[in-house]
Amino acid sequence: MDLRIEGVGKRYGSTAALDHVDLHIGSGELVALLGPSGSGKTTLLRVIAGLLPADAGRVLFGDTDATRLSLRERNVGFVFQQYALFRHMTVAENIAFGLRSRPRSRRPDRATIRRRVDELLALIQLPEHGDRYPEQLSGGQKQRVALARALAIDPTVLLLDEPFGALDAKVRVELRRWLRRLHDQTGQTTVFVTHDQDEALELADRVVVLRDGRIEQVGTPREIYDAPASAYVFDFIGRASVLEGTVAGGRFSPPGQPGDFDATGVADGPARLYLRPHDAAIGAPGEGLDATVSAVHTRAERIVVELAVAGQPGAFEADLVATPGIIVPSSGAAVGLRPLRYRVFST
Repeated sequence: MDLRIEGVGKRYGSTAALDHVDLHIGSGELVALLGPSGSGKTTLLRVIAGLLPADAGRVLFGDTDATRLSLRERNVGFVFQQYALFRHMTVAENIAFGLRSRPRSRRPDRATIRRRVDELLALIQLPEHGDRYPEQLSGGQKQRVALARALAIDPTVLLLDEPFGALDAKVRVELRRWLRRLHDQTGQTTVFVTHDQDEALELADRVVVLRDGRIEQVGTPREIYDAPASAYVFDFIGRASVLEGTVAGGRFSPPGQPGDFDATGVADGPARLYLRPHDAAIGAPGEGLDATVSAVHTRAERIVVELAVAGQPGAFEADLVATPGIIVPSSGAAVGLRPLRYRVFST
């Protein structure tokens, strides 16, 4: 089932939680809504679900205008951060709840419900846990059960609201990889909300970056990371260092520093150069921008060199791959900083 959001708006007083949002999600896609608190991602998910009414625009499931339909009428599967399992019900009863709650005319018989529950227990890799209660499960197992309960009703769309937020880091990584495999098996159209960049970039087919109720960029994880459409996206996704300067004739120059950098297509005037730590090279003084090493941090597979660049207000980082024999500059050393790959945006 494909999903279309057309001109959707939602206001709370003078604040626009969603401001004319347009988005098309193809059938079978796994799409992440990514943004900081207050960006509108959860509001958009709840409008899609029918938990919140839109003040403007339309929500379409396939060719059906679902804008005025209720959550039940939309037949969406919704998974919350805190599982929301019924503590007095077994795992099997939790999974079967949506099917048993249907009107009698649409309710499957007991044997059909039992078969569906058994299928889903196998799908979530908990075939022997049907008779257990939620308090007997780990956090990761509870979230799998919540997903199975949402899938039991054969939803038009599966909606996940920060589904891994209540789990510790290791379980979160394991569960999101499991969810990706599950999605590949089922082909279920899925939209999930997250503020975790790694989660969105690893899990989603496409990422929707939101800011102040508007969509800032939509693209594959690679497009979002490698070709950010704005300074906001570059700064929000991954780690970034920023150089202040000016653009003149398609060239960016930081004040008081040697050399300039390509800024084709950027208007003349104040601008910033954005740089990823792994796209920065450290050389001898005079090889690039004049900088001084402020600190050196060792982090597993990489060494992070913190730099102060002459004439610049902020701190900079350059990543060195931690290989045997690598020469690491010491704190206080004068070095040259060379941006290898970067983007320039007007301010």
